[in-house]
Amino acid sequence: MKLRNHRAANRNDDSSPTPQLKWWKESLYVLGFYLAYSLVRNRFGSASVDSIEAFNNAVQIIDIEKTLGIFNEAIIQSWFLGVPLLLRVLNIFYGSFHFVVTASVLIWLAWRHPRDYPTWRNTIMIATGLALVGFALFPLMPPRLLCDCAYGAGPIAASTGLPMFVDTLAVHGGLWSFNTSTMASISNQYAAMPSLHFAWALWCALVLVPRVRHRSARVLAALYPVLTLVTVVITGNHYWLDALGGALIVAIGWFLGSKLAAAMQKDPVRADTVPAESLPTATSGTASPSDFPG
Repeated sequence: MKLRNHRAANRNDDSSPTPQLKWWKESLYVLGFYLAYSLVRNRFGSASVDSIEAFNNAVQIIDIEKTLGIFNEAIIQSWFLGVPLLLRVLNIFYGSFHFVVTASVLIWLAWRHPRDYPTWRNTIMIATGLALVGFALFPLMPPRLLCDCAYGAGPIAASTGLPMFVDTLAVHGGLWSFNTSTMASISNQYAAMPSLHFAWALWCALVLVPRVRHRSARVLAALYPVLTLVTVVITGNHYWLDALGGALIVAIGWFLGSKLAAAMQKDPVRADTVPAESLPTATSGTASPSDFPG
């Protein structure tokens, strides 16, 4: 009862409507969006994407990075090639945390901060949609495929003087592999610009850092996109500019997502909200804010 009164008091401190989230509806939104994303991203797979176009786009990215003096992904990867256990751990991190952490943060945000949830839900959905546009318009061969391997550039890359990378997932393994017939037929290995791994990790940090209570949790949240960035470079999955593209779509997603959330808040029916004045007022004996996590 005290917790309920405390929440009611907090809601009455703000005249804006408080979202009354329907779990089944939000789950359907997210699940439907992710299924649509997966379908669009993998509809034709790498086998139907022109590898020459993907390679030429990679050369463009590399030329830009050379101009900026940041084309050092091969050098950084070489520092860790002698530590196979670490590479396997990074492959597992790359293949699993991307989904698990993002979904967990989304659920936590809806549960603990429902007022902020619409903005950040819109943010990640818009950012992901923009990523799909990037994948379709700019198929990009990632660094790990600048090798003599399936879907890779092979001798062409070497003949142009580009460094050879190692596909750490193929060599050291992880929880899954692109080399299986199923994954090879449906996955799009040229979906690299922008880096959705970095975009989702950055989104998680932006959600968590201002809202988690403990300092250690804030530090871990802030380090998460950094670790993701290091991982995608060491494993050869992305260039630095891919990560910059990921940050850009998150910024655009937040700008558009916050505008959309604000517009929806003006319509209680569409936003599933109730006016603050209709909520019960706090009674005596309400717990103080210091009794609860921030």
